[in-house]
Amino acid sequence: MTPKTERNSGDDWTDEDVAELKKLAEENTPTRVIGLKLGRTEDSVYNKASEEGISLKPVNQSPHG
Repeated sequence: MTPKTERNSGDDWTDEDVAELKKLAEENTPTRVIGLKLGRTEDSVYNKASEEGISLKPVNQSPHG
């Protein structure tokens, strides 16, 4: 998915937005980047993730592979 150019701030979240949020969160995408990709503020991303039970905490990965 390419980054959206329009802002969605204030708009309702669509099922597609929530699915993209979940996918990006699972890929350890930084919250700021998720917001940019979805055209949302970081606060909006945090709030929606909380509502949907999506963890935005990075998954710890061993630096030694």
